[in-house]
Amino acid sequence: MRPPERRATGRPRTARTARLLYGASLAAALVVPLAFAPAQAAAVTRTPAADGAKGQELPGMPTALDPRAEAVACTPASKEQAKKQDWSRQRLDLDRLHRHTTGSGVTVALISTGVDPGAEGLDGRVTAQGQAADDCVGQGTFLAGLIAGTGGPTPRLAGVAPGAKILALRGTDRRGQPDPALVTAAVRAATTAEADVIAVAVALPRKDRALTRAVAEARKAGAVVVAAATPEPPSRGSAEEIPSRTYWPAGEPGVLTVADMLPAGARPDGALPTEGIDLAAPGAGVVSGGPRGKGHYLGGGVAVATAYAAGAAAAVRATHPEASADAVVRRLTATAYPADIPQLDAYAAVTTVLGDAAPPAAGAERAADPVAVRDTSDTDRATGRAVLFVLLGSAGVLSLLWAGFALTRARARGWRPAGAGTPDQG
Repeated sequence: MRPPERRATGRPRTARTARLLYGASLAAALVVPLAFAPAQAAAVTRTPAADGAKGQELPGMPTALDPRAEAVACTPASKEQAKKQDWSRQRLDLDRLHRHTTGSGVTVALISTGVDPGAEGLDGRVTAQGQAADDCVGQGTFLAGLIAGTGGPTPRLAGVAPGAKILALRGTDRRGQPDPALVTAAVRAATTAEADVIAVAVALPRKDRALTRAVAEARKAGAVVVAAATPEPPSRGSAEEIPSRTYWPAGEPGVLTVADMLPAGARPDGALPTEGIDLAAPGAGVVSGGPRGKGHYLGGGVAVATAYAAGAAAAVRATHPEASADAVVRRLTATAYPADIPQLDAYAAVTTVLGDAAPPAAGAERAADPVAVRDTSDTDRATGRAVLFVLLGSAGVLSLLWAGFALTRARARGWRPAGAGTPDQG
């Protein structure tokens, strides 16, 4: 579904410009190959610091474990802790968002690799039964932190809705390989549990009738269904060789479909082509916790973007509890930052006053042609220069006014220094 024309939010563009200028510089230095490829144990990589200082070295969070390995070796605990807020949280204005809502009272069903109920920053707010409590890969716990984590001892690394609850459901095997039957069962379980938001962090290559029915039932029950637009791209070979196609359940009517983006707004190189993407959200160089230990990991990919969108949906539902699922989707898309694929703006989604335009109809036809995210960094650099020129021009005008004022006063004093007495007459 394509978003209607965006209404004015009254937000200062200077803050947005600064964030995007920072994002553009970060994109040039960002390296996140580990987030897109199956791995047994991710090596250490670096994420640049927001203030331009030396970046942080963190282990990468894999999206799946090697399916060819004879034995399953779970992702090891991270021994490193992030010390700075990453770019994604700045882009989404989470510090300001949390002054309005933390998503309290909302339940998000997360369909991924499982979630550790005792993970740092999630303790007491995760329901995970059976296999869903065993997150060997670690990605599900990583995503749960982005949706509803408190950040533990680092509050600025909190998720989008740190007051929300997580219903953990397994949509993959223990190695992280998606399974249609598991995804279908998870969607049905989320519907039965009356979850407010259902985040499907996996994408299937083929349409499944049982899954189609499950998604339709979830939407009928009032859940906002958010799904990854594509699977993660292959670790070997070029995604450009893979033709554009629709993945599932992202392709189901009424589902909010999410793709990942880099700090400058473009999709990552090698991203799988697809059609009908509703939102783009941060999906590279993102920091979160894992199921083992108290350390942090560096992750990315379509699932990360999906988690951010699901967290934003939870924040909207908490702030606008009377809104229908379609109205929540409309709010998320209508308030997104304008681009070829609108970019998620969590703060605007919660705070913007929308008009009376009708929400998009269920099953609205998707775009016929593939779309791509426009890199907005050049535009924002130009905007930044324009602001600078205006400021410099204003300073020049003030200088001239002050010079004229000083000249007038000097003439009135007979060109004597201030405080000098009046000369004798005679």
